[in-house]
Amino acid sequence: MSYRWWSCCRTSTGRRRRINEDAYLALHDIGLWLIADGMGGHARGDVASHIVVESFSGLGKPHSMEDFVQQVRDRLQQANHRIRDEVVKAGSDQLMGSTVVAFLVFKREWRCLWAGDSRAYLMRNGQLTQITQDHSIAQEMVANGQLQPEEAESHPLANRITRAVGTQHELVLDEYRAFLRDGDAFLLCSDGLNKEVNEQELATILESFDCEEASRELVDLSLERGARDNVTVAVIRFEATTGFGDQLPDTTDLNHALANRRLEAVTHRRAGAEQV
Repeated sequence: MSYRWWSCCRTSTGRRRRINEDAYLALHDIGLWLIADGMGGHARGDVASHIVVESFSGLGKPHSMEDFVQQVRDRLQQANHRIRDEVVKAGSDQLMGSTVVAFLVFKREWRCLWAGDSRAYLMRNGQLTQITQDHSIAQEMVANGQLQPEEAESHPLANRITRAVGTQHELVLDEYRAFLRDGDAFLLCSDGLNKEVNEQELATILESFDCEEASRELVDLSLERGARDNVTVAVIRFEATTGFGDQLPDTTDLNHALANRRLEAVTHRRAGAEQV
């Protein structure tokens, strides 16, 4: 079975930050989406996240999923070393790094790679599932039974991440793998979104709108609530199809085809954001 997809990405500086330290990558024709959330303050976080995105320049179409994953891992390791080199050149001991969450699809298989607390979610048959697990002190406390899951989001150590691109000599990535089903939708986001929008609201918006509108609704809702951090989202939807053989799915923008699936469940909100 083959699949075609639709996607939309948006980013916003938010209401309180002066600089957007988030960056995203959307290689529609290849089947790769990525969000990076820079850390280190001011331009340093901005530089780190853009190094992550720029490391994928010239990436070609993969020959297999294993080839695809290895290419992504190699590019992220290159970004890891580049960020560390930037710190050395600056002659500073200041923190500089970036979270990363990457989503890859080849034929009917998908993979998710991540480091840090940027997240990926799967929306399937009306059920929202978080794919990633935050690499943070708060999440470690949950795993050790020291903290309840519902307490983690608001815990003072929720933003203290334990893994990121550029913070260690060798980057360690977690990986999740599975296969697509007709109607699957995926959400990638920086933590600026889940700080403001809960999972029930994420599910309602993903269920109610096509990619373009869902991405707008998600960013706008976070802005409406004060958007304490930069906010970046990528929404990707899949539909089973025939006639593609072994070719990669058609990536023509066909968001209008989902119009008859929309639900009138969320009030429209509008605010400035960038779109791809």
